[in-house]
Amino acid sequence: MVTTDVSPEVVQRVEMLQMEYANCIDDERYQDWPNLFVEQGFYQIISRDNYRKKLPFGFLYCDNRRMLRDRIMSMKSANIFEPHTYRHTLSRSLVWVDDDGDLAAKTSFTVVRIMHDGAHELFSTGSYEDKIVSESGKLLFKKRMVITDSTRIDALLVIPL
Repeated sequence: MVTTDVSPEVVQRVEMLQMEYANCIDDERYQDWPNLFVEQGFYQIISRDNYRKKLPFGFLYCDNRRMLRDRIMSMKSANIFEPHTYRHTLSRSLVWVDDDGDLAAKTSFTVVRIMHDGAHELFSTGSYEDKIVSESGKLLFKKRMVITDSTRIDALLVIPL
């Protein structure tokens, strides 16, 4: 259920969290990315078709901060991939209080992939559907669903979306 009693200040704080998330990835501060989640934070990249059909199959699944850190460590030390970076463009966030009393947000994204030689391409579009909580006065992701518009994704999905 969507309620409209979220103050503009709360919306601004949620949007600042969204921007910090994108900037961590775009600025290649990958080690900071897991710290935007609560300890038992959930992160999944899934196609819109599977999400709507409530199918559990996605491109990536992590259900705690340790898994997020492992993802970054493997990206830096175990995975072999052509060097590239991302640039996010985000929409304004729709923010409400969900039935559990948590903040919920929906934000559309576009991600462009920039290769080491300067070539760039539209990599992914979709939406973030989030559950957000406050810990010690700081907003953090409790759950982040990255819902891609396409059912197809490049094999180079190494960097978080």
